[in-house]
Amino acid sequence: MFFILSKVFGFFIQPLNFSILLLSIALLAVMVRRRRLAVAGMGIAFFVLAMAAWTSLGALMLTPLEERYPKPPFPAEVAGIVVLGGGFEGAINLARGGHELNSSGDRFVETAILARRYPQARIVVSGGTGALLLEGEDDASTAQRLLTALGVAPERLVLEHRSRNTYENAVFTHDMVSPKPGETWLLVTSAFHMPRAKALFDKVGFATLPWPVDYRTTGREGISLFSDNAADSVQKTTLAIREWIGLVAYWLSGKIDTPFPGPN
Repeated sequence: MFFILSKVFGFFIQPLNFSILLLSIALLAVMVRRRRLAVAGMGIAFFVLAMAAWTSLGALMLTPLEERYPKPPFPAEVAGIVVLGGGFEGAINLARGGHELNSSGDRFVETAILARRYPQARIVVSGGTGALLLEGEDDASTAQRLLTALGVAPERLVLEHRSRNTYENAVFTHDMVSPKPGETWLLVTSAFHMPRAKALFDKVGFATLPWPVDYRTTGREGISLFSDNAADSVQKTTLAIREWIGLVAYWLSGKIDTPFPGPN
């Protein structure tokens, strides 16, 4: 139920979808001659889209998430590397059998680099199909093709195919890996997603060293207009809203201990 509710709510809270919903309400209001409701709906929809597309709101919301866990120095030894799914175009890869990356594909590029740096480390790919309605290939299956093509030995890979969200990433990966005390495990995911991911892994007893990648901001953005193209600005705002709401939802449901996790 948590998974379904999170996907439905996450769909409607996106600025573009939320604006379409408001415009639909405004259109219905026009049809029933509720002029004030129609004007309010159109006005709010315009404001939401303008803030998301024409301002630096998304970058300002993402920056504290990306800055929460700085990338640490390279450790001397690493027992394993856990990379979370979300970096592939699942529907395309299911249809064409390739390994098409999306905007979070840097997770797997960095994992391939780390695999070469630590040739004895196990590589755990945690990611099933996280879509509610769309059909696609799970990220673990796609990652197996990509990483082996990049020279990672197949016997080093541990593939977790079932998880649909970050909570299940943590639970299923812990059960598969059974990390030993004193081992160093790197956790690779997008920088804006690291606070939630790290907190969930900590909660299930899987100690990891956060290794953030896939940065979406410079960290120096201020309040500004037209500082990026509209599509990228909307995407940043959408990511930020989803991540902040995800943190609060996981905190309220008891899956993490604080709404804004950070280093101890």
